[in-house]
Amino acid sequence: MAYLFTSESVSEGHPDKVADQISDAVLDHFLAFDPQSKVACETLVTTGQVVLAGEVKSNTYIDLQQITRNVINKIGYTKSEYMFEGNSCGIFSAIHEQSKEINQGVDRGNLEEQGAGDQGMMFGFATNETENYMPLALDLSHKILMELAAMRRDGSEIGYLRPDAKSQVTIEYSDDHKPLRIDSIVVSTQHDDFVKAEGKSQSEADNEMLAKIRKDIIEILIPRVKAGLSAELQALFGDDIKYHINPTGKFVIGGPHGDSGLTGRKIIVDTYGGKGAHGGGAFSGKDPSKVDRSAAYAARHIAKNVVAAGVADQILVQVSYAIGVVEPMGVFVDTYGSSNVDLTDGQIASKIKELFDLRPGLIEKNLKLRNPIYSPSAAYGHMGRKNETVTKTFVNGTGEEKTLELELFTWEKLDRIEDVKKSFDLA
Repeated sequence: MAYLFTSESVSEGHPDKVADQISDAVLDHFLAFDPQSKVACETLVTTGQVVLAGEVKSNTYIDLQQITRNVINKIGYTKSEYMFEGNSCGIFSAIHEQSKEINQGVDRGNLEEQGAGDQGMMFGFATNETENYMPLALDLSHKILMELAAMRRDGSEIGYLRPDAKSQVTIEYSDDHKPLRIDSIVVSTQHDDFVKAEGKSQSEADNEMLAKIRKDIIEILIPRVKAGLSAELQALFGDDIKYHINPTGKFVIGGPHGDSGLTGRKIIVDTYGGKGAHGGGAFSGKDPSKVDRSAAYAARHIAKNVVAAGVADQILVQVSYAIGVVEPMGVFVDTYGSSNVDLTDGQIASKIKELFDLRPGLIEKNLKLRNPIYSPSAAYGHMGRKNETVTKTFVNGTGEEKTLELELFTWEKLDRIEDVKKSFDLA
């Protein structure tokens, strides 16, 4: 029997994502000037206020206030009427030095002996239902909001958009787990109060405004998203899609003024939209010695290369660690019955452990995680993104500039396919 599966995404202006982006911008600036920095930065945003907390061990000094204001302005909170504005909000820092007791279990003098920065389990997932090996419902949810943000910045077709937004997509799947059609799409977007109750009731004004938003989302936004997809995915957009556009009504009050935001509250949006599994650890604001982040990236790298090599149509990979211990506690695999090789999931896991070095220090080295590459991951998902090289300039607290060429989303590289095929006799 066919079934429905739903995933959601949130925009860069969502309060939790504002917090994530500030935390990762702080991390990037520390890593730009001291790649061995140990950082755990948490952020709280609310009406007119930002609070930074956490632990840092670094040889550099950065201007936390300026970094925070730059992030907020870049997102689009640049007007006082938003009640949260980059140039005027208050910023309080309670960041202090990292505990030496934690650090002694992590730093061992060389990468091969570096212990895990915490205990826990991390998951990676991949499926061949999309070109980037991501679950379709989440991939579409991200694309809707990325296009909405591009339209907000351009302002030529829809001029009333504000930064806060959410999306949700429900896909109908067949019994053999193939996407059949899009069942429903939800988009809630913050907006200007652009229809005034002049010569009409407030209810009439609001209804007129909501009708305009609904029309623009369905007739302008969705066709733009659809146009960027393959013909196979475009065919899933039927005439029977149920649209829920700003279903609660008017959405003028939003962002950190409408709801407080915290680092790490959107971990399902950050990963696989509820497909596979999640170990519970957040990513943003954490340097790669924290396996919550680095091992989750490594597990995604493994899962994507294994599926791309044809070992299985979809796969979940779990790795687990003990704080201060070099080797992972174990590797677990679930192919959901989609394996294309004559091996059990346990046997596949054993081969993966032989193929991929999952010691924390080697993960950092192989995926180039000691570089300031994290800010782009803090909105629209950490997985399924484009692996590319960019040039970025950073400024520290003394005004020193550093321009670096950086490779982003290294965990998305399909650079181990041939190794996997050889190991599984698929070459």
